[in-house]
Amino acid sequence: MSGVRHVVLILSGKGGVGKSTVAAQLALALRQAGKKVGILDVDLCGPSIPRMFDVEGHDVHQCPGGWVPVYPDQDQRLALMSIGFLLQNRDDAVVWRGPKKNAMIKQFIGDVVWGELDYLIIDTPPGTSDEHISVVENVRQYHPDGAVLVTTPQGVAVGDVRRELTFCRKTKLPVLGVIENMSGFVCPHCTECTNVFSKGGGEALANQFNVPFLGCVPLDPQLTRSLEEGQRFVDAFPTSTTAQAIGRVAQTLLRTGGQQETMDTS
Repeated sequence: MSGVRHVVLILSGKGGVGKSTVAAQLALALRQAGKKVGILDVDLCGPSIPRMFDVEGHDVHQCPGGWVPVYPDQDQRLALMSIGFLLQNRDDAVVWRGPKKNAMIKQFIGDVVWGELDYLIIDTPPGTSDEHISVVENVRQYHPDGAVLVTTPQGVAVGDVRRELTFCRKTKLPVLGVIENMSGFVCPHCTECTNVFSKGGGEALANQFNVPFLGCVPLDPQLTRSLEEGQRFVDAFPTSTTAQAIGRVAQTLLRTGGQQETMDTS
């Protein structure tokens, strides 16, 4: 990972809030901004990234330096690594105890030949357990930019993400901000946004912990369809409310990364 300039972790204490969706769309938005991006999927028991990019069944090849990631685009400006590429059958369950999971994560971080990347997005499973500790410990030497925390507006989800913020503080992982995902439903006909799951939980959480609020990303049927079909939503629907919200988050990450580079060279 010596050629990776910025490392961003996508975290949440709650499952089903859309971490993988946010990770995939952020990566695409950064690529759209001219950056070379990688996604490392460390959700060992529920890898979603291969399907989201329509590359299920692709093989990971070995080279003298380690594992070569899968490239879903011809110009190789987007690189993917997931345990989903290593399973013989996509329906195979990964039934591993903590030590084996930790060893795999260490291998993912140390043995993948990413080459030169502007951003590496690490998609994590829910919780604050072995996988998260292993990721944080193994990326620390590469000075990660920090974590983006994903929540939905409901109080139950916000409560679990609150614990994830505590995890970041205990492990001294910087928090880049909080995203409120599934924040309203965008009608595909009139584009009006209706707050299905209430609203404001993510912003209130960010204010409580004094961390940046990165914005609300609404539900969008076009996004769901794009993920199911392995299409690139932010490229196909750039004017949609959801794509624009994701674009604003990506621009915030770019500004933060630029500020860190300025500080490093000063």
